[in-house]
Amino acid sequence: MPSKSPLFLRPTLLSGFLALLLFASCSTKPEPIPMDLSAAPLIPLPTRIEATGSSFVFTPATDLFLADGADSLRGPAQFLADLLNPASSMEVSVQESNPAGNATVVFRLSERDLGPEGYLLEITEDRITISASAPAGAFYAVQTLRQLLPASLEMDSPGEGPWRVATGLIEDKPVFGYRGAMLDVARHFFSVEDVKRFTDLIAMYKMNRLHLHLTDDQGWRIEIKSWPKLTEVGGSTQVGGGEGGFYTQEEYADIVAYAQDRFVTIVPEIDMPGHTNAALVSYPELYCTGKAPELYTGTEVGFSTLCTSNERTYEFIDDVIGELAALTPGEYLHIGGDESHVTPLEDYIPFIERVQEIVRSHGKKVIGWDEIAHAKLLPNTVVQWWAEPENAKMGIEQGAKVLVSPANKAYLDMQYDSTSRLGLHWAGYIEVDTGYSWDPATVVEGIGAEHIIGIEAPLWSETIATMDDIEYLLFPRLPGYAEIGWTAAADRDWEEYRERLGLQKPRFEALGIDYYVSPLVPWRDSLPMAAPVLD
Repeated sequence: MPSKSPLFLRPTLLSGFLALLLFASCSTKPEPIPMDLSAAPLIPLPTRIEATGSSFVFTPATDLFLADGADSLRGPAQFLADLLNPASSMEVSVQESNPAGNATVVFRLSERDLGPEGYLLEITEDRITISASAPAGAFYAVQTLRQLLPASLEMDSPGEGPWRVATGLIEDKPVFGYRGAMLDVARHFFSVEDVKRFTDLIAMYKMNRLHLHLTDDQGWRIEIKSWPKLTEVGGSTQVGGGEGGFYTQEEYADIVAYAQDRFVTIVPEIDMPGHTNAALVSYPELYCTGKAPELYTGTEVGFSTLCTSNERTYEFIDDVIGELAALTPGEYLHIGGDESHVTPLEDYIPFIERVQEIVRSHGKKVIGWDEIAHAKLLPNTVVQWWAEPENAKMGIEQGAKVLVSPANKAYLDMQYDSTSRLGLHWAGYIEVDTGYSWDPATVVEGIGAEHIIGIEAPLWSETIATMDDIEYLLFPRLPGYAEIGWTAAADRDWEEYRERLGLQKPRFEALGIDYYVSPLVPWRDSLPMAAPVLD
């Protein structure tokens, strides 16, 4: 099945010309109509919403412009223009000033400190003003405005205007700085275009980290130029015996840059000392017996290990981490460390301690699955709690921070229920309410908000092989995880959230998302008057 395109590759010249004619027919600015901003089904729920009861109308005369000194916000402004133009054929551009005084969208640097990701979105009948202290905040304001616009904005065919947005004020910022999802590209390989679409989907809901699980027993997916057999041999297959694949360093750099444009930081994972069969097949010298195992296409875990007593192993790790660190601008590299069942603990502990030092030598901080807390942790190491909260607490006792991903709450590869066509259920079934109705800071005693850097929802790929498969397990749970990371727990309520989630249906369908139609969600095609409408 061909890969789906990223979300912002847009339509033909002819369809754009036809839409321009439609939009031009409404060249006289329509009058505002009453609309209630407070009833808009926004996800994540903003910190504060004040509605003023009217509407701003987008027309062909609407401009986007940067206020004085706001050139750093050009990227988010251009992102909005790239959303609006294909869907409306308005042909707006990012300008330095607004001499004509048209109805306009203004990007400006805030005079008050809104934090690195906070923003103010002020909507009047004549103007939309986006204020932020940093570009990320302006980008998230654009994502909020995007949800206030019609779902037809997301389609490949331009829609008829004018478009209205309810007036009022939204003040917003996240509760956690790390809000992420993980994609396992090792068990099944996914193309560059699939990863870009995944990036678009999480960025739309204000997630800011994409953890790529690049290596496992079934495949090695990132080119390491100093060890070429890793991809030539180790990247040649996948679960079920399919062709496999890998990213060249140029392709990986392209993914990183694409994500950066959407304020998503890539966190790459090289899993070790277990989950390493693909590396051992490629280079038997990394195996204590020196004899190459067979390529593996099953789904069992815990049977492989690097030879932790071999100096060549650490030369290998240094080369791999060095090349990957040079390609990765983010602060973290993930070293795995989970399910290393055949590595004795007395070997595992010094291995993890030495690998931390290697990562630090290349200017990065370590994230590892919660088992790494058995070792002595360096300052700034992060323990990713997935299985054992006691491991996370051991990390906390050493001064480590915790990334929260409990498998029974946050694993996207778990089935919704026993009838789900994809996924596993070893950690339990995770329906949409189960995935949403928990607080990372209170789910386990002894792991509080002060210990947590954020939340991540991992998607392992034993049972999925296409972008449609990804979307089925991702949606509709992903928006809930995004809200857990963004919105204060005191402001979240399942009964209220399920109503907002149900009103995402037109957007999911406009984007071509193959989502699971949960019976717990009241899916609706029509939007309330508070949401944008088309004349």
